[in-house]
Amino acid sequence: MNCCRICQMRCGCVPRAGAHPKSVKRFRIRCAVHDKPLERRSVSTGSNRAPRVFIVALSYAKPLRTFAGNALDQDNQRFIMDASAKVRRLAAWSIPIAFGVMGLKYLAYALTGSVALYSDALESIVNVIAAVGAWWAIRMSYKPADGNHPFGHHKAEYISAVVEGVLITVAALLIFREAWFALETPRKLDEPWLGLAINTAAAVINGLWATLLIRTGRKFRSPALEADGKHIMTDVFTSAGVLVGLVGAVVTGWAILDPLLAILVAINILWQGWHVINSSVQGLMDIAVEPTEEMRIRDVISANAGGAIEVHDLKTRIAGRVTFIEFHLVVAADMSVGDAHVICDRIEDALKKEIDSARVVIHVEPEDEAKLPPGTSAVPFA
Repeated sequence: MNCCRICQMRCGCVPRAGAHPKSVKRFRIRCAVHDKPLERRSVSTGSNRAPRVFIVALSYAKPLRTFAGNALDQDNQRFIMDASAKVRRLAAWSIPIAFGVMGLKYLAYALTGSVALYSDALESIVNVIAAVGAWWAIRMSYKPADGNHPFGHHKAEYISAVVEGVLITVAALLIFREAWFALETPRKLDEPWLGLAINTAAAVINGLWATLLIRTGRKFRSPALEADGKHIMTDVFTSAGVLVGLVGAVVTGWAILDPLLAILVAINILWQGWHVINSSVQGLMDIAVEPTEEMRIRDVISANAGGAIEVHDLKTRIAGRVTFIEFHLVVAADMSVGDAHVICDRIEDALKKEIDSARVVIHVEPEDEAKLPPGTSAVPFA
């Protein structure tokens, strides 16, 4: 592999004519673009085989760009690496925190015997399972693309979020069951104030941690991390409702408030579970970006498509933190491939600068052969 000292890319330069296969490693090769010496990284040559070389077909053609060869792509790569480290670190810390909060809530239930606190503690089991699932999914989603998954592993986070939604629903049904039995035989609470104080401490920890998870998940577009944060935040609201209700039950002496409150908690959890499942399934089915985001994409294309005629068949889809964008770009019939390539590069760079982790595919069409799909409209450029 050869590496240009200026562009830091793989180069397709060919060794000087007349070079013997065994002595290729000793030749100084020059970059076809910058005419500068290349650094030879490693070349394997057999004793009776010609060296493996890459030929530049056209002298004016640009070498293929890689993450290391483009300043904009370098920024994207740094953003992805930074996101990967932060998201995975938070996902890992979620597991011990979930175990700690679960222990506090079960201690509060053991002290009071409250069905409402039991329902709150039962949901914390789901939090632990969800934290482990989110940690696995996030590690998987940041794996680089391979031969079997050329578009990456970003959708692993949606799978984790769907599983988490199902677990939330199961927890809600279990709470319904316990509350129903408690309605038949309401009981007086034991040590209510100490139990409520412990549960309040657990709720405060959950609230701070959920806020951090949601903000980080939205910033780095991590569905699993954001879903985990939202799930924990519903737990916070649940705990707040339980605390208020139990204080009322202790003050008034109405023991039936405890199971009634547990039923309200279960309804809230059930709704949140449905919301998590629905949003995650939409991601698995390649949902498009929001209309406002699509308008922003169109504006970026229009502002950087000088020399082109129009664009049509714009399609977008979201896969975790990555936005896939593809469209057809119509150019003059007599425009050269090189000129059209320059326009495409300009549009692609602008989109990657505007939208983090964007993947752009542009299909160029000559004006006299442009095919406008039925039911779509073209956007002409001034």
